[in-house]
Amino acid sequence: MNRTTFNAIGGWQPFFFCVGMYVVALFFSIFVCSSIFYAFNAKSQAKAEKAIVVNTSAHQELASVSH
Repeated sequence: MNRTTFNAIGGWQPFFFCVGMYVVALFFSIFVCSSIFYAFNAKSQAKAEKAIVVNTSAHQELASVSH
């Protein structure tokens, strides 16, 4: 009986493992860094949204008729 083995692929296993770990680490680092970035920039975005709301409400008050 002839046994078919994949000896050539076995030599590539450490390389594929390192490439796989690199891809997984890259994915998680992008996810973690973007989460931290948006956590710190949420305050400035909230200030910008608040300024827009204040300007919009001030504009509405100017257009309304007071009693």
